[in-house]
Amino acid sequence: MSYLFALDENETTQMIENNISWFQKKIWGPLTNPDLWGNLMWISIKIILIIVVCRVLIRVLQKTINHVILKKADQRTQVNPRRMITIGKLLSSVVRYGINGVMILMVISELNVVDLRPILAGAGVLGLAIGFGAQSLVKDIITGFFIIFEDQFAVGDVIEVNKSRGTVEMIGLRSTRILSWTGEVFIIPNGLINEVTNFSLHNSLSIVDIAIAYEENADEAIEFMKKVMPALKERNLDLVKEPEVLGVQLISQSSVTIRIIGECKPNTQAGVSRFINIEMKRLLDAHGIEFPYPRMVTYHRKEKGEVGDGA
Repeated sequence: MSYLFALDENETTQMIENNISWFQKKIWGPLTNPDLWGNLMWISIKIILIIVVCRVLIRVLQKTINHVILKKADQRTQVNPRRMITIGKLLSSVVRYGINGVMILMVISELNVVDLRPILAGAGVLGLAIGFGAQSLVKDIITGFFIIFEDQFAVGDVIEVNKSRGTVEMIGLRSTRILSWTGEVFIIPNGLINEVTNFSLHNSLSIVDIAIAYEENADEAIEFMKKVMPALKERNLDLVKEPEVLGVQLISQSSVTIRIIGECKPNTQAGVSRFINIEMKRLLDAHGIEFPYPRMVTYHRKEKGEVGDGA
């Protein structure tokens, strides 16, 4: 019996010694190895340097692009400033995505987590697979380039796409972002942009109809309006030309409608129309010209076969 106890004690001691030896070789040894910590420190320094250099490079390239684009846009040449600003934003986006992608590959290479050589060797096959599996993404990117280089619209333009109207905030590689005047943001994939209405390419036209009472002298009202048109042009910077009084547009049962048109800067027709309306109201009030208002005439029967009228 004592022999068995001695055997068990020896086995236990041997097991403990084996565990301690394994711990020293596999865990404690590497953790206390100065070469390991030196390599980790050097790898960490290189990764930090890669990240810092890539971030600085992105900022420098983006500032350079913005400087060149703004300089080109300010020059009085045939270069369209709208297109230059849009191309600048697109180039900044390409620079950001490209450098960040290279940075990720370099960090992975330093960590030795994945061998990049098979990945790079199979890049052609991977690209073919992506081409089949991400056709919509490729379509969005190609459409985005055509939008920019055909100058269909640019950043800052007011457009309508798929019943979404607003100001173009960004044209990216994959999508276009539109901000509506009430604050909604529409993000539309470039591949879905089929029909575009651009309200910023040419000057707008403000159309104002002024109705006066049927009893008033229309010729006299038109003359009053024509006399103040030059002053309106000077007082409103959005007007490109002096507004024009076209004349009587409509004759109804109780009013005569006079039409005024004014060429103005793109997308300013609503404000210009409000400006002309209030100025015409003040003008007609000053000259005692009445606006039409609802009227009712009643007839009272006095006797059988006899009709009288009264108001």
